Amino acid sequence: MSINRPIKTDQEHAAALREIDGLMRAMAGTPEGDRLDLLVTLVEIYESKRWPVEAPDPIEAIQFMMEQKGLTRRDLESAIGARNRVAEILNRKRPLTLPMIRRLSALLELPADVLVQPYETHQAA
Repeated sequence: MSINRPIKTDQEHAAALREIDGLMRAMAGTPEGDRLDLLVTLVEIYESKRWPVEAPDPIEAIQFMMEQKGLTRRDLESAIGARNRVAEILNRKRPLTLPMIRRLSALLELPADVLVQPYETHQAA
């Protein structure tokens, strides 16, 4: 089965993956390389529709990037504010503000759209 149109079924997806596997050594700029690019694009579109990935929780994303970059809470003070403010944010006692989101996005190299996602806070009433 040769895929020449958008992928609509799991069987077509599997066939495209098999064809991609056979084209992995194709050189860019060749008909085979162009075919590989086309198939990869079709597979990516199908997979994003079939198995969408939800945006991560902003606080979990911050904590993950802190761990990946070897950062401490103190390192976040330049983006969030004083030590107690960092604790409030990471403990979900206070929501992120837009200026914090902008600074954290730059500091942690996280897309701002991850940080603006709604998330649960435990604010005092």
